[in-house]
This record gives sequence, C-alpha cells and structure tokens, in this order.
Amino acid sequence: MPPCPILVVEDDPAILELLEEELQEAGHATLGAASAEEAIATLSHTPVAMVISDVRLPGMSGMQLLEQLRGEGSTLGFIVITAFGTIDQAVEALKLGADDFLTKPLDLVNVREAVYRVLEHRRLAERFRQDGPPGHFHGIIGESDPMQALFHDAARLAKSGAPILVLGESGTGKELLARAIHAESPRSEGPFVAVNCASIPGELMESEFFGHVKGAFTGASDSRQGLFQSARGGSLFLDEIGEMLPGLQAKLLRALQEKTVRPVGSECEEPVDVRIIAATHRDLGQEIEAGRFRSDLFYRLETFSLRIPPLREREGDLERLVAALIDKHAEAQEKTVESIEPAALQALLAYPYPGNVRELENAIMRAVTLADSGEIRHADLPERLREQVQGSRRESGEALVGNLAPGASPKALPQTWPRLEEVEHRYIRKVLEATGGNKRRTAEILGIARRTLYRRLDDD
Repeated sequence: MPPCPILVVEDDPAILELLEEELQEAGHATLGAASAEEAIATLSHTPVAMVISDVRLPGMSGMQLLEQLRGEGSTLGFIVITAFGTIDQAVEALKLGADDFLTKPLDLVNVREAVYRVLEHRRLAERFRQDGPPGHFHGIIGESDPMQALFHDAARLAKSGAPILVLGESGTGKELLARAIHAESPRSEGPFVAVNCASIPGELMESEFFGHVKGAFTGASDSRQGLFQSARGGSLFLDEIGEMLPGLQAKLLRALQEKTVRPVGSECEEPVDVRIIAATHRDLGQEIEAGRFRSDLFYRLETFSLRIPPLREREGDLERLVAALIDKHAEAQEKTVESIEPAALQALLAYPYPGNVRELENAIMRAVTLADSGEIRHADLPERLREQVQGSRRESGEALVGNLAPGASPKALPQTWPRLEEVEHRYIRKVLEATGGNKRRTAEILGIARRTLYRRLDDD
C-alpha cells in the first residue's frame, strides 16, 4: 500500500509548486490545496500523512484550520508556515497543537528536516501507543535496571502537578526526559516551553521569565509575555537551573509558592498555571554551600527528583542504543547502512563516553555520514574512539609478547590471532546465543539488517 501523501495548503501557486517539488524529491507523495476550506474537503475523503499550511489564507486561516482539526481530535502532524512570524504567533501555534513553525523565505533544507522530524515523531508515537514496547519511555531507549526504574518513577511523578528536578551528567538526556514527563502528564496537550538558564544574560532574565509591560525599561516599546505566561496550561523546562542568578531564584520560588508572577514594570500579579521541570548537571548541595543556590528553592524542587544514570551505569543499553542511533541517522540522511565492521563495533562498545548519550550520538552521526558501501568502518569513527581500541590492542600485544618464552620470536605471534572474519562470526554467534536465538534482536544489537544477518549466518 503506497504511503499517504502530505497535504500542502498554500494560496500562492509558486510556493505551492516549490514545496510539492521539494517534498516529492525527498520521496514523499503530495496533495495541494489553495485554501483551508479545500483542505478540509480533501481530508474528509483522503487519508494524509501530515499537513503543511500557510497561516494567511483566503477565508479560514491556517491557525483556524489547525484549531478545527485539533478540536475534532485529529493527531495529524501539522507544520505552520508564515511570512509574518513572531514569537507570540509561534507560541500560539504550538499551544493549538502545531508540531513545528517555519517562516518565509523558506529554507528548503529546514523544510525537509522539519517534515522528517514530525513524521518520525508521529510514527514512534503510534508505534508506542499500539505496541507499548518494553525498553522505551516516549522514545527514550533503556532496558537496563536503572533506566527501567527511572521510567517507572517518571511515569508516576508525571501524573502530579508538582515541580520535578532532573539530575544527571551532561549528555544524559535531561531534556528528553522532561519532554517524556510532559507527554505522560495530564498537561500533554498544553505547550512544552524549554529554556536554558545559562544562555540568558543576567540583566534580561527577569523579563524573559516573567515578561514586561510597555515602558518598563529602555527599549520596551511594547508589553511582552514571559516564559511563564507562554507555558500556561503546560510545562516550563528550566535547563541548567544551577546557573540561575540568586535574585531570580527568589522570584522563581515565590512564583512556585503563590502561582503568580509580576511582569517587569507592572504593579499587578498575574496568575499562572505552569508545571516546572528543572534540570542541572551541577551538585546543588555544593552550590548551596558556596552561596550560589538558595537552599529553600532546592528543597522545594528536590522533593520530587529524578537522576538519569550516566551511560557507564546502563549495562546492556549500549548495544541497543548503537543500533537505534545508526538506524535513526541512516534514515535521516537517506542512506542504507546494513552492517558495521567488527573493529568499529568493538570501538563503539569499548569507549567510556564521558559525554554520555550525546557523545555516542555525535560519533554515530559522523560515522553514518562518512560510511559508504553500506557499512560503517573503523576509519569512519572519531579519532578518540579509534585510539581507544588501538591502545587496547597495543596493551594486548605487549602482554602477549611478554608471555612468550625467552628467546621466542615475536614473528610467531600473528599465528595465534584469529582472522578478522572469524572474529566477526564468533561475535555474531555469541550475540545470537545471548538473545536465545532471536534473530531480530540480534540484528538490532549488531546494528545490521536482518537479511544481512541471515546472509552472514549462511556464510558461517
């Protein structure tokens, strides 16, 4: 059965043609509509994969189309495109249920990437809804005991409206967990607004968080909503909260306690309905001792805290992450990667990953980009991973040479080493045995297609 088309709603014939051609070149089927009314008529009798709509249309606007679809319970992916993009309009689109927001003039590479992200998110969401596969929590992979415990606790805490503090080293996936908590919560239909506290200049923090009124300071020519107001009815994710200035920490604590905020320059409090999810890689206990973090805010947040384990503590997860990330980036780059060289697999599994999952993903993204002939090779990996295995080989070689009888020739050493092909066959058999003969699981762990596994087993 052919895939469902993408419905493009655009009243400018030139832009409609451009978008359809770009999407078709990317392998998607398309349908065009010159108005929201025409789009609704099409949707009444034709299944589509997702909708891309301009905001300004004759008659009903793109925002009204989105609102009507979501009001009818539609879960179709929806990307809003406009030449009149503002932060407020972007927030409004996300509140109504848009998956992404792009502005004209369009960057066609960004269009392709946005479409891929939306389709992939919807595909995963549908698969999880139908199958509920073990080892996943809203797209986060983890079959190890620490990750299963984390998923269990996160699912329970998500149901409450209390603030949550996510702790973990850099690169462990704190924002991914925050998004998963939001998706699991009763607020999942509301906006998820994320901000990195370390990226906002100190003098702008209060205005960014709580908004300001017109004339509150030089340059405040209009009133502006803050992050708390933008996240009403949803979740506000405060990444790297350990970087927040002490003065703002006091105001954040008050906002949590009173459920109100005061915009800069205003004399009135505004009620806000927001669930706070905060995260940090810092040791907040040490930050309190150093006088950089308020103890009362810490105690308010840490009542419901979750720690994401570093990759080194997630025994058994690395192999599955490698396979899943290879599939993810091969699909994103529209490449076929059917196998991974044993030396490359050894390097990926042996490296300690001080940068955690983010470092692993960056390494695999590079390897997939450089891979040709459908195989990831050792040379495709970052230098630090290649050196890790080379160092291990040198140590092993020195140990073997040291164990030779006095006077024995090192030239005899290579005769004791198996051929690379034999190592690969042994490794495949070992993984197959560990999975109880499950070839699908074995292929996932090895990062190869099942047909490639069958071919290598036949050659064994």
